[in-house]
Amino acid sequence: MKKYLVTCLMSLSLTACDNSEVGDVSLGVFTTKDIKINQLVDPIVTGVTCHIASIEADLSLSDPSDSSIACRQTGEITPDMIAKIDKSDSGDVIFKKSKSIFFKSMKMRRIYDPKTQTLIYVSYSTKETSGSFKHSISTVPLWGTKAYNASTTLNKD
Repeated sequence: MKKYLVTCLMSLSLTACDNSEVGDVSLGVFTTKDIKINQLVDPIVTGVTCHIASIEADLSLSDPSDSSIACRQTGEITPDMIAKIDKSDSGDVIFKKSKSIFFKSMKMRRIYDPKTQTLIYVSYSTKETSGSFKHSISTVPLWGTKAYNASTTLNKD
């Protein structure tokens, strides 16, 4: 009977994971809140992978806005990839996830800094919480990639 119960609990925990979820940390026995860790590969600059950690509550109408992001180069970054990205000051929204039924969402943007030839990834909440819009930042320098020197010439066009 114990084996059956353990097997059922393990299968339930596995079905709760989505394709991008790589971690699920419980915050304790007396809370329904967990830290969910999701993986996201940049849709254009596919040599960059970001991991986003955020609090999620299974039985709550609204999730906390706090999140953390870490992005790293995990593959090749080419000049063609950099040529395709939005180079405006506001960049591209590359990820969006609803955090509440009350119009709050978490978004992630990719912004390019041409001066330092760096990709900047910013995750943020779209609704003010406790007087602040929660946000987190991570950078991926192009130094050492095929795109590093080429991106300088791309910006002059």
